[in-house]
Amino acid sequence: MPPAIETVDLVKEYGDLRALQELSLTVEEGEFFGLLGPNGAGKTTFINTLVGLVRKTGGEARVFGYDVEDDYRQARDAIGLAPQEFNVDRFFPIREVLIHKAGYHGIPEAEAAERADEVLKRVGIYDKRDERFDWLSGGMKRRLLLARALVTDPDLLILDEPTAGVDVQLRHDLWELVTELNEEGTTVLLTTHYIEEAERLCDRVAIMNEGRKVTVATPDELKTRGTDTIAVRLESSPSAAPDLEAADYAHETTLAGDRLEVRVDDGGSTAPQLLNDLEAKGYEVADLEISRTSLEEIFVDLTRSEDRTVTRSSASNDERVAPADDRETEREQEGIV
Repeated sequence: MPPAIETVDLVKEYGDLRALQELSLTVEEGEFFGLLGPNGAGKTTFINTLVGLVRKTGGEARVFGYDVEDDYRQARDAIGLAPQEFNVDRFFPIREVLIHKAGYHGIPEAEAAERADEVLKRVGIYDKRDERFDWLSGGMKRRLLLARALVTDPDLLILDEPTAGVDVQLRHDLWELVTELNEEGTTVLLTTHYIEEAERLCDRVAIMNEGRKVTVATPDELKTRGTDTIAVRLESSPSAAPDLEAADYAHETTLAGDRLEVRVDDGGSTAPQLLNDLEAKGYEVADLEISRTSLEEIFVDLTRSEDRTVTRSSASNDERVAPADDRETEREQEGIV
């Protein structure tokens, strides 16, 4: 079977701005894959390229082996997209919105109605089926976007910041639902700013920055790129930090009052040696604790760019809109009438 998503040297340019820069990425069928990056990293541009809202400048992009431009219909029918922005027709009851969406993908009306009822029940808003979009709460609107993505029974579910601005309970409800969908065989591509979300849900994550792929790894693999900090409270405040230059385990040593912090690769195995070295130098230790670099800190370090070669406008890359002749309207693509 071909990968769920495969891009090779994918490029998208808006004039002098390169939103995607030779992006090569593979998401295997059945994966729960995370896409992380700061604002302007190119995440939404990447998604919009997959679903046909943005026309690529160069490179290749395929969904289950279908070229996203040459085989647009087959590629798009395989995808269910829950976008970050609300783009639902406000003049129809939400059940009709789902029926129209299914009909756009060639699903007969009777079957579309059955599917609409099914997904509304699954996301927990079936009792709101006759209400218009504007009458829903923010959390219910998020659930509706997910229902609309699911009404075509897609093989690939793309979630663009699905839990942005929702309360903790709804976030956990959505986590449970998308996990169930993935376990049932649906490939999931998730973009998120919540590191905890990616760590909890994703098999692998790709970190993007300035349109480039920085790395692809499992959350556990990313954690191994961090370091431990051994924090030692001394019985008294020395005038200077202990000299640990000869210790090959110490990457960095800082002292603030009676608190000594030593950055090491593995705090558990290094702590006994550090205690011995401090005792040999005449320091008395009152307390000791070990902390691991968080996944969030690793993410920030990987995406930090000291020398930005691209001049950005006040709007992020992801917020820029392709010229009208570069895309079909979102209304047409999403089947909203």
